[in-house]
Amino acid sequence: MTTVQALDIPEVSLLTPRVFSDVRGFFFESFSAREFSTLTGWTIGFVQDNHSRSARHVLRGLHYQVRQPQGKLVRVTLGEVFDVAVDIRRSSPAFGRWTSARLSAENKCQIWIPPGFAHGFLCLSEYAEIMYKTTDYYAPEHERCLLWNDPAIGIDWPLEGASPVLSAKDQSGSPLARAEIFD
Repeated sequence: MTTVQALDIPEVSLLTPRVFSDVRGFFFESFSAREFSTLTGWTIGFVQDNHSRSARHVLRGLHYQVRQPQGKLVRVTLGEVFDVAVDIRRSSPAFGRWTSARLSAENKCQIWIPPGFAHGFLCLSEYAEIMYKTTDYYAPEHERCLLWNDPAIGIDWPLEGASPVLSAKDQSGSPLARAEIFD
């Protein structure tokens, strides 16, 4: 059975699957709606699966949608990432706080990030492949980007002296004080 651990912001959870390994390799259930609902209290329907590949030091995020907000169940199938969720729900006691987890192909952990959070990750390995399920469809007209290095949030990205590789969109994200967020 999968185990679940609430992170620093209780709505964000780290799921660790039960893995069956032998000389042939391994098997694990990466998602069961019944078990997910029992463990997290969320009964949801995922509508879209996304798969991305990033090179070392690529930082993607912090992304969210102001309409059609997406909950995300994120896992890594190759390499390792530092995965981050930022609470951008103004009414939340955790507003403006962040939490993180290291996800890797080796640990097979997943992070559940509910709607109302900005999400991003930093690739720590030579390459990483990330797969995530979303609770709503991608809607580019509603997508926003929170500034990855906003000092008001203070994410401690493990860059180890390197500069992140960022898209133009991620370089020009909004600081939390000026971002369009959730009530």
